[in-house]
Amino acid sequence: MRLSILRPLVAAFAFLTRLPVWSGPLRDEDLGRSLTFFPIVGLVLGLVLTGAASLLAGAVAPTIVAVVLVALLAALTGGLHLDGVADVFDALGGGRGDKQRMLDIMRDSRIGAHGAAALVLLLLAKVFAVAEAVARRDLVCLLAFPVVGRWAVTPAVVFFPYARAEGTGRAFNGEARPWEVAGATVLTAGVLVALGPRLLVPAAGALGAATVLALWLRRRLGGLTGDVYGAAIELAEVVMLVLASAVR
Repeated sequence: MRLSILRPLVAAFAFLTRLPVWSGPLRDEDLGRSLTFFPIVGLVLGLVLTGAASLLAGAVAPTIVAVVLVALLAALTGGLHLDGVADVFDALGGGRGDKQRMLDIMRDSRIGAHGAAALVLLLLAKVFAVAEAVARRDLVCLLAFPVVGRWAVTPAVVFFPYARAEGTGRAFNGEARPWEVAGATVLTAGVLVALGPRLLVPAAGALGAATVLALWLRRRLGGLTGDVYGAAIELAEVVMLVLASAVR
């Protein structure tokens, strides 16, 4: 029983981070079940960020702290979700409305002008939003936004079709079930309730943003991909940070 719980938890950390928790192959079943533990991964990332912010706050300017925190988050996740942002917008910009062409562009490891522009804009938005939280000493927001970002993508993984016949994201889509989304929602709700009701509206906004992105890209691509999942996480994080700065 303990092993059956630990395997999906380890799979969540192994896939979503570069933490050395597992070096072997991951089973599709464990990847699908790991969806429940996406918020736990976010919570650990949030704890690292709040620890770093506590050490740096007051010693350097909030904007510099924000750059360090955003860079740290990218390092811990291996830039996985940022790569998704670049690939999605390269596909949208260069696909010319052709679904297969857009999917082929997403497979290309090179980054184009559209992807680079989207990546720069997203990182700027994230840095300034994190800097606002740092300036307010809002450690609660810094703790919560990685949790909410990873929870917000779970409905897109389960309730939207996958655009390819294969791919890493296919394992999540094919194996995850609605109860994985329910489990992730319960865990996220527990974190948000513990941190205070102020974060409920920003979290709902983040979920809405990820869902709108999924709806839009399903129409353009005929389904979602792993890159879309990554882009949805990044968008949800930024929306969560921005809304949290407005709801005090």
